[in-house]
Amino acid sequence: MSANAMTVEADPILVSVIGNRLDAISKEIGQTMLRTSRSPIFSEARDFVTGIFDHRLRLLAQTAYIPVLMGTLPSALRGIVDEFADDIDEGDVFILNDPYRGNNHPPDITVARPVFQGGQVRFWAVSKGHHADVGGGGVVGYNPAARSVWEECVRIPPAKLLVAGKRNKALWDMILINVRMPWLVEADLECQIGACTVGERSLKALIAKYGLPVLYDAADRILDASDRQMRTVLRRIPNGTYRAERHIDHDGIDKSRMIALRLELTVGDESVHFDWSGSDAQAAGYVNSTLTNTMSAAFQALFMTVCSEVRYNEGALRALSVHAPAGSIVNAREPAPVTTCTVVAAEAIVEATWLALAQAIPERVYAGWGRWLAPSTMGFNPATKRPFGDIHFMAKSGGGAARGYDGWDHMGTVITAGGLRAPDPELHELVNPYRVLQYEFWPDSAGAGQWRGGMGTIHSFRVEADGIAAVNFGGGVNEATRPYGLEGGLSAPRSRVVVRRGGTEQLIDTETFFYLECGDEIEIHETGGGGYGDPRERDRSRVDADVADGLVSPEQAREVYGLSQAGRAGGR
Repeated sequence: MSANAMTVEADPILVSVIGNRLDAISKEIGQTMLRTSRSPIFSEARDFVTGIFDHRLRLLAQTAYIPVLMGTLPSALRGIVDEFADDIDEGDVFILNDPYRGNNHPPDITVARPVFQGGQVRFWAVSKGHHADVGGGGVVGYNPAARSVWEECVRIPPAKLLVAGKRNKALWDMILINVRMPWLVEADLECQIGACTVGERSLKALIAKYGLPVLYDAADRILDASDRQMRTVLRRIPNGTYRAERHIDHDGIDKSRMIALRLELTVGDESVHFDWSGSDAQAAGYVNSTLTNTMSAAFQALFMTVCSEVRYNEGALRALSVHAPAGSIVNAREPAPVTTCTVVAAEAIVEATWLALAQAIPERVYAGWGRWLAPSTMGFNPATKRPFGDIHFMAKSGGGAARGYDGWDHMGTVITAGGLRAPDPELHELVNPYRVLQYEFWPDSAGAGQWRGGMGTIHSFRVEADGIAAVNFGGGVNEATRPYGLEGGLSAPRSRVVVRRGGTEQLIDTETFFYLECGDEIEIHETGGGGYGDPRERDRSRVDADVADGLVSPEQAREVYGLSQAGRAGGR
């Protein structure tokens, strides 16, 4: 080992500097995507994740703009390298979206760029983002009628987008001819390539500054430190086996049957094992989860509760393990459809994990967050004279309460940990043929409690074009799937989507195709979060303030919170 490496072994400050620089590079990749993308799913919602890996495919740093994706990069990169182990050259850029070759679900396309020095791969710069069009029979990737992965998307196995710096024209042509909005897909793939190129440039500068022996030694130390920190945190959870169950509303094919996810969570002195053996078999519809998605969602649930201060990297994951039987809802066999796994399955996975942890550390666990329920839409915008595709991210739910804290209002679903950004309404109207009619908090949408849940929203808009295809996807439409309360807190209400046309109203179930015409109005009631603790223990002045602000109705203040006179503090 070089003298420089010996120096860094005695210098934890330099290790910290390098760790922070790796984090910063992953953020640079993401910021480049934000500034160069064409799709609002990237540029406004930030539905992507970026990461840095070393030559041993160890995750060193990442920026999880959408946290449910944070555990999915390692398997995607391994899928790529397993396919091209002896055929990786400088200037190559790789792509993958096949959920059965290492990816999580088809709309999240992985782009990876090897970083060379001295003729060998030294690092990898990777991005993964949700594309507005991946082909198949769905809307923005969502096809509730799909019974196989072939009906969901154009499957892209590990392949080279660029070969030694030049476009692989045959592959680009194959992808773009199979999507409805080739100009958008092409632009966002170029955005990801460019972002990874920025990461490559910064990593090469880091190599030039410190040298590979120093960087590799620092990487070992960073990962080992995260390992130790994770095990320290896990020792605070009482040892034991904890069980929980949550449901998916239905699979879009058989709408009469809910699907159960059952968890047996075993906590050892310095380890956590997730066993999903009791879960239902894989479904006919597209709510199935890939193993990659199941692991990522389970790990996210743990990090959001007890491990938020731990750096999420390969070292932090050494103490965690998952068993999910092949052929189950949490580890579907090819060619089962899987597109909504990052939403409906992941939400149920997080909730089951939290309910299991609540038996051991209730003071650290959130009540249920509002599940996603809103449409994706696709069609032709006569104002811009071009096709469009979008997901209605303005319809955001509320976060669950926790001991000592109300839930956050108008948050992205739990899979985003609140990181999902809502688009600017005026920009939304410029891109899409919609006129926003209402966008406000939904009164009484929060689960009541000593600490109430976060507020959900009402979002309505008028359609200003004909022939728009839409898919309502998500969950929370059944009693069993609405956001649960904890420690005496109450559940939040069910979400709903209504279309008004010619004086009639149509309630749109989840996992459902429908069409919108000019003049239609759609109203989305997105629920809030569950409450924590007995509502009658809530500070009376806070209930008064919620009533005055229109967040809690006088009726709920009297009947649930126990105010003798709504709007004024009364006896309990």
